[in-house]
Amino acid sequence: MDQIFNPYQAQIDQLTEEIVANQQLLSDPELAALASEEIERLNSEKAALELASADFQSSQNKDGQDSEQITQTANAIIEIRGGAGGDEAKIWANDLMRMYTRYAESKNLKVELIDELVFKIKGRVELPIVEIDDEGKVKTTGNHELISAYKLFRYDSGVHRVQRVPSTEAAGRIHTSTASVAVLPEVTATAVDIRDEDLEWSFMRAGGAGGQSVNKTSSAVRLVHKPSGIVVNSRTERKQAQNRQIALELLRAQLWQIEEDKKEATIGAARSNIGRNMRAEKIKTYNFPQSRVTDHRIHQSWHNLFDILEGDLDLVLASTKNLIEKENSEQLQSPE
Repeated sequence: MDQIFNPYQAQIDQLTEEIVANQQLLSDPELAALASEEIERLNSEKAALELASADFQSSQNKDGQDSEQITQTANAIIEIRGGAGGDEAKIWANDLMRMYTRYAESKNLKVELIDELVFKIKGRVELPIVEIDDEGKVKTTGNHELISAYKLFRYDSGVHRVQRVPSTEAAGRIHTSTASVAVLPEVTATAVDIRDEDLEWSFMRAGGAGGQSVNKTSSAVRLVHKPSGIVVNSRTERKQAQNRQIALELLRAQLWQIEEDKKEATIGAARSNIGRNMRAEKIKTYNFPQSRVTDHRIHQSWHNLFDILEGDLDLVLASTKNLIEKENSEQLQSPE
């Protein structure tokens, strides 16, 4: 098959050459500061062009998107479920949803509610690039990268644990509760093959807020994928056809993720642990008495818990993403 002409590649190659040229000037005391500023500007331009290039290639790919294209360009579908802890776990799940949506809105990302505690975040954002200093602490480099919503949130998949005194606790005892977060990419219809005969649809009236049309017509959708047993629900839209489309998107994303997990398993347990976040394991702890958030995978803590829950997530997301990807890269380059 002839390779599709990419109109962005020449510009990307030129920027790469300019970045290399400026990197050679960093050792010159008189030019280092100017070269550093120029490198930051060039990296930002290159990141934007690479995203545009990935979008173009995706649109030209008749066989659907591959994993890297999806990671680079996809919107994020986030599903949160209360875990251990009863009513407090449900409250915690809602707190996490509020945290993510407040952050998304602060970054001008579009948030679309799909179902209770299931929502989509659309768009791209500039995220700081971080590194570890000599004391083992995260610090920003001053550079940023433009990334998709899925790439931004993908490493938050896993169990989030909270330690706090519930409002209903009269004795002031600290309780531990959990909620699981699943982050999936929005994938194109051609990325996953779904057969009509494998689907079982049912329709019902949507409950809760949403207006008379939502509550009085059978617009809510429940979709079962018989081969996998996956069940998805959609009820936020007033028209059944729209909820059907959303349900298919959710199913497609989950089936894609299952296939990706199978691929990762073939790489070996040692390398897949970090890359797929060990979804069944605790990844973060939010300790209210100490105002601390800890990411157990990268061994980093932040002592501004309340700001983080209000949506101040830039440094937390950047640290998780950059350090996990760095370790993944080092593992893949290391000998067996």
